[in-house]
Amino acid sequence: MSSSTCVLSVLFLSRKLRIRSLLLAITLAACVPRVAGASHSHSVTPDGASPVDQAVRAFMQTVSHSVTQDGPMAWIKYFDASPAFFMAVNGQMAFPNSAAAQEGTRKFAQTIHHIELKWGDDLRVDALTNEFAVVAVSWSEIQVDTAGHSVTETGYFTGLAEYREGRWQFRDAHWSSPVSSH
Repeated sequence: MSSSTCVLSVLFLSRKLRIRSLLLAITLAACVPRVAGASHSHSVTPDGASPVDQAVRAFMQTVSHSVTQDGPMAWIKYFDASPAFFMAVNGQMAFPNSAAAQEGTRKFAQTIHHIELKWGDDLRVDALTNEFAVVAVSWSEIQVDTAGHSVTETGYFTGLAEYREGRWQFRDAHWSSPVSSH
């Protein structure tokens, strides 16, 4: 066998081995769970959904009671303090992050004398994991500003509730109000 034939044989064999190795690596990668950046949350079982549902319903009642009792500043303790938080209102970004939500809430609180938040009886809780649940509910709110003017608003609220650091909070939120036909 000539040296060039020997080199070609080795290269061909080497190429076949590389292809087999690549196929084996792809197969193994597909079978091994991804660890980097993986969440510790797992899908909730039907038996596990009930406690999450109950906890999130209690959380929602706590929020409405607290906002009614303590005013708009109460919202801050229910918003995720991380940069992941955002809030949209009527399809527009109101607060792109937690810092903006805190600042906006503080400014709004200075204009309000009293607020009364009520969730509707149609609260829906979709337990995604033991730590995450989507909430959706109609709402009504009476706001009395510092000049004594009263405004009643209604709409629909959706949000992602997250259980972290021993408590539920909103990781994101969206408020919508009916569009006026006038």
